[in-house]
Amino acid sequence: MELLRSNLSRVRIPEPTNRIYKQECCISFETPKSEGGLFVDMNSFLAFGKDFVAWNYEKSGNPVYLHIKETQKPVSEDRPSKKPTLLAIGVEGGFDNNDPEYEQSYEIVILPDYVTLPFPSVELPEKVRLAVDAVIMNAGAEKKEQVAAWTADAKIISKHAMELKQFDNGVIVPPSGWKCENCDKTDNLWLNLTDGSILCGRRNWDGSGGNDHAVNHYNVTRYPLAVKLGTITADLEAADVYSYEEDAIVMDPLLAQHLQHFGIDFSSLQKTEMTTAERELDQNTNFDWNRIQESGQDAEPLFGPGYTGLVNLGNSCYLAATMQVVFSTRGFCSRYYFDRSLKVAFNSALADPTVDLNTQLTKLAHGLLSGKYSIPATKKDVAGDTAQTTLTAKQEGIPPRMFKSVIAANHPEFSTMRQQDALEFFLHLLDQVERSNPGNLILDPSRSFKFGVEERLQCPSGKVAYNKRYDYILSLNIPLHKATNKKELEDFKKLKAEKDAKGEELSSDEIVRPRVPLMDCLDCFAAPEELCDFYSSALNAKTTAIKTTGLTSFPDYLVLHMRKFLLEEGWVPKKLDVYIDVPDTIDISNMRSKGLQPGEELLPDGGVTAAEDGGMNAKEDIVHQLVSMGFQHLHCQKAAINTFNAGVEEAMTWLLNHTSDPDIDEPIAKAHKSAPTVDPSKVEILLSFGFEEEIARKALQATDGDIEKATEWIFNPPSMSNMDTTPSSSGNVVDAALPDGQGRYRLIGLVSHIGTSTHCGHYVAHIYKNGGWVIFNDDKVAVSKNPPTDMGYLYFFERIDG
Repeated sequence: MELLRSNLSRVRIPEPTNRIYKQECCISFETPKSEGGLFVDMNSFLAFGKDFVAWNYEKSGNPVYLHIKETQKPVSEDRPSKKPTLLAIGVEGGFDNNDPEYEQSYEIVILPDYVTLPFPSVELPEKVRLAVDAVIMNAGAEKKEQVAAWTADAKIISKHAMELKQFDNGVIVPPSGWKCENCDKTDNLWLNLTDGSILCGRRNWDGSGGNDHAVNHYNVTRYPLAVKLGTITADLEAADVYSYEEDAIVMDPLLAQHLQHFGIDFSSLQKTEMTTAERELDQNTNFDWNRIQESGQDAEPLFGPGYTGLVNLGNSCYLAATMQVVFSTRGFCSRYYFDRSLKVAFNSALADPTVDLNTQLTKLAHGLLSGKYSIPATKKDVAGDTAQTTLTAKQEGIPPRMFKSVIAANHPEFSTMRQQDALEFFLHLLDQVERSNPGNLILDPSRSFKFGVEERLQCPSGKVAYNKRYDYILSLNIPLHKATNKKELEDFKKLKAEKDAKGEELSSDEIVRPRVPLMDCLDCFAAPEELCDFYSSALNAKTTAIKTTGLTSFPDYLVLHMRKFLLEEGWVPKKLDVYIDVPDTIDISNMRSKGLQPGEELLPDGGVTAAEDGGMNAKEDIVHQLVSMGFQHLHCQKAAINTFNAGVEEAMTWLLNHTSDPDIDEPIAKAHKSAPTVDPSKVEILLSFGFEEEIARKALQATDGDIEKATEWIFNPPSMSNMDTTPSSSGNVVDAALPDGQGRYRLIGLVSHIGTSTHCGHYVAHIYKNGGWVIFNDDKVAVSKNPPTDMGYLYFFERIDG
């Protein structure tokens, strides 16, 4: 006890704002359920497994820890499952996975000799008892983040509710038989609480939902509140009331009064529509188990190094599938596993290791690749008065909770529990990894995916221009006219017409989908295409130019993105129901850019950059479609201009790659005006950091004099935002700063998608390992008997050297 009293200065009573970790080790996946339990530092409130707590003592000098151990209680097999009423995990009303219950035990441990003291104990100093009680009573940072992200946002009381104006226009709403006033929709109807108009809701991404008549009505009238008909019952709190100005489902304390104004007796109404939360819950509890997941097959589970599953944190399959493939590449394995121990990563973290990306990537790599956690799960069975532990054929997997928290920090989408696009996440991951390894090409594993793209533009004058940019993915259109099974498709169309005429449905076995070879998709990317409204500085006029595209380098890993989602007339998104025939190996040597050739004459200066300087205007239809998807208008204009108005898909790809550019919010013509003056004192500050004066001036000019942004600009120059129009030397172009080699590749993995939109549904990864295909479906890791190589959304190829 005296030893503890002598270290009281190193014990802190946690403040309400302190983040307390007590569910998971910050540098491993040890938990209180692990054999050695968990040790909570009573000064920093970070948690450590038994093999890692000594590292923290060496680094911080903090000797006092709360040791938490959880022991599983026997659970009866016939315990009934509860139906979820809330889209949540681990909270009251959420999903019940029949998880076993545990008993907690606590003790005080003092390092370095691991002196233990019992808790609770009246003999402990009051400061220690208060500190430990506070830690035990705290929900824990991990649980708070999980519940906050899973639980739907609490409804706020609308600022319009108490003083809402309602017109005495004689509108009486009947108890049934509703229909949109502007179309024939009879579901997803919203009653405007100001004028009593009944209009349909928003059109969903997959084309379902309404026709936007309700929101369009608000845009004209500015009447702020509407209630969803069909969700109104005697329980008015369960009704969906939407505030257009506040852009949220809200509470209306006077809803009964507002409904009675239009003659609605809410007590007699029966619920006929799902609320927004219930519909979301329904979507999340029903998956399309089909060929991609190889359901219905007896899967042989795999265990050991490299075969560790990832627990689904709730719509996190996009992250799990992407990270499994990423950590099958040499660059990421070397950087965060083979060449970096957990101890080095922990000691390298400047402050809190839970918010350090490189530390959490190292933790994740060791969790996935070491095999430590890839073991059959255990289950306690109850037999009479005795309990015995048995092994199951399934592994528990590891929860990438801390990694997700870091990689998604301050990101408006990835920080939520909503489903996300695996492509967007992959690009975001590489961007963050590059930023976390500034100025160090050897340590940055994102370079293994990076390559140069060169576009050759030739106008009718015969003169040419070359644009160069960098990218991480090759986004490919799918030329359906290249389908190899046209005869079968024609027969299928006839069969479908016959069935439709008889009112019969097609069976799944009768459906025929187009089959397009991957090489035709690659040929389509490299094929010449016409660019309308191209401003030629040689002709001083807009004209039609011919664009061809090639690669200046062949990366270690080539990622192909299949553009399966397109916009039909009316901006209705559609997913192409198509198979891609992908060979085991491909050769893209013919896609190497040749650069400026002898006899070619470059367009006069301004032939390309004049586009943003007034020579080219963004096509309004492209801009409008992008704005309707939620992008900013200025960004959409720049995307259209910088892709020469080639189309919505091209502009969207440009947007995804350039959202973090320092000059993305600058006026379109600003980049081509005279360079702004630079504050000499700020130049001196950057010089004191060791940067060269010319680089310091350029960085300050590009970031409007912001020193912090200028420093980031130096380490991460925006190569993609400012196209390099310097003519390439004749002969094949080689980018010396990037990995390069021959153009032969072999398929090593794919990420497949199930669903009508990239932002809903489910993602699964298949990876070629040790001579065979393996399926990674969240925490399920098994031998793949029939890998869906023709159904991929993202394909990962490894370059074949030699």
